[in-house]
Amino acid sequence: MNRTTSLARLQNELFDICIIGAGASGAGCALDAVLRGYKVALIDKKDFASETSSRSTKLIHGGVRYLEQAFKKLDFAQLKQVRHGLEERHIVLKNAPHLARPLALMTPVNSWFEGLYFKIGLSLYDTFATNDTLPKSKWLNKQEVLDKIPTLDRKKLHSGVLYYDGQLDDARYCLALAQSASENGAAVANYVEVNGFEKDTNGKLNAVQATDTLTGNALTIRAKLVINCTGPFSDHIRLMANAALSERIRPSKGVHLALPHNTLNSEYAMLIPKTSDGRVVFAIPFEGSTMIGTTDTECDEIDAEPTLNRAEREYLAATLNPYLAKPIDPSELRAGFGGLRPLLAADPSKSTKSLVRDHEVELDETSGLVSLLGGKWTTYRLMAKDTIDEAAKILGHGGACKTADYILAGGENYQAKSWQDIQAQYALPEDIARHLVRKYGSRAHTVASLAREDTQLRERLSQSYPYIRAEVVHAVRNEMVVTPRDFLARRIRLEITDWDETLNSLPVVGDLMARELGWTEAEKTSYADAYASEIAKFIADAR
Repeated sequence: MNRTTSLARLQNELFDICIIGAGASGAGCALDAVLRGYKVALIDKKDFASETSSRSTKLIHGGVRYLEQAFKKLDFAQLKQVRHGLEERHIVLKNAPHLARPLALMTPVNSWFEGLYFKIGLSLYDTFATNDTLPKSKWLNKQEVLDKIPTLDRKKLHSGVLYYDGQLDDARYCLALAQSASENGAAVANYVEVNGFEKDTNGKLNAVQATDTLTGNALTIRAKLVINCTGPFSDHIRLMANAALSERIRPSKGVHLALPHNTLNSEYAMLIPKTSDGRVVFAIPFEGSTMIGTTDTECDEIDAEPTLNRAEREYLAATLNPYLAKPIDPSELRAGFGGLRPLLAADPSKSTKSLVRDHEVELDETSGLVSLLGGKWTTYRLMAKDTIDEAAKILGHGGACKTADYILAGGENYQAKSWQDIQAQYALPEDIARHLVRKYGSRAHTVASLAREDTQLRERLSQSYPYIRAEVVHAVRNEMVVTPRDFLARRIRLEITDWDETLNSLPVVGDLMARELGWTEAEKTSYADAYASEIAKFIADAR
């Protein structure tokens, strides 16, 4: 992906479709559309997946919680959501095997009756999961559970039910969608903010007025159809296109915190089925940490970035502590992050945790704007298919959806054990070789070769993690990284797992980016100081 080339195309070409928002749904729509033969532009106000799509629980799932609610309330909409999620789960796993993989989840229980209840429920969950190869759920005895998660409190534990879902690196999966769209002809650019629209004599949108936020240059992107994929910010775009529309999005805030890996000391995740506010909470191994989340609270303010605060940290710790032999020490907090769910408007008397995470494709007949509203990560491909099916009706041409079997960038000819080839060929430590393959898949050689050409690029960014300097250079040249946060938060996931090491790595990342992008000393200092200030605020809010 080359940003300069894309910006020139955005300014000078006529597109069939311009997609606003490069999260999972927008990037998914761009790939679907370009594979059907449409000429596509994909833009985002910030970086790819910089909002909701990089702030998920990192799970690919049908929704155990929705299944329980479906049977308790005889709610077939919830059942439909589970079915859609489980149908898509195996496709998400299959299409990017380097970024998504099966994950075993344990549900600890305190009594025989509780164990039977969850075993029946998770067996139903298994029944809905057709066309996939994940193992079925099992009811394990106390010792079997402790063998898998040794930090649980053996005095309270009766047994546990084990089941399987999927896990993904959400930000890099979204990037792979954008890369794949770009490689198939889409003009893709980050940091392009929409200011307004131009319309034809019939009042239909025919151009997007935007600004390159890095330079301040104005852009006019001409397109036959505009698709709004901005998640929690969808109403802003909808009302910009047609001020007479009513608001549809009801955002909900969810937060996660990151603790040391030894909190669970396991590669198994944990589902906490009962919380004080009626949700489920997950504790998940991710990038060398134990990640706990998520909360669900009403959110009226969406302009400021949602962050983890002390009350939320204490709530999540209090939810996990009853299951652990040793309570969480607040000083062990390594990082935290917040995100917004783009829930669709519903009965104001209902809490957001009771809303279904389904999606809707809306066509505004007045302006011609198509908006993809609601949804969740697991069903991004189905959401995109429904949206581009609607686009095909409007544009009057285009083939069938091809994304179910399209292997994403880095997944081509992927072999799980290819880290051994990387290790041997480039003389890299095992943890670095494994990391490169899990993040770049079959394209890991591109990064490793940079480290071979320049021995300084072999060095780690942090002695505690497998990330190396070559990745910074690769990300600038090939992944459209333009700020230190793009790299540290989303290309590698250091910001969401370890704030201290993020700050420690920032000077080296800034130096490497300055060299690649030709920054002046003042520009480098400005980027570094601004990011350091953001991290300082996250730390202050949480502690």
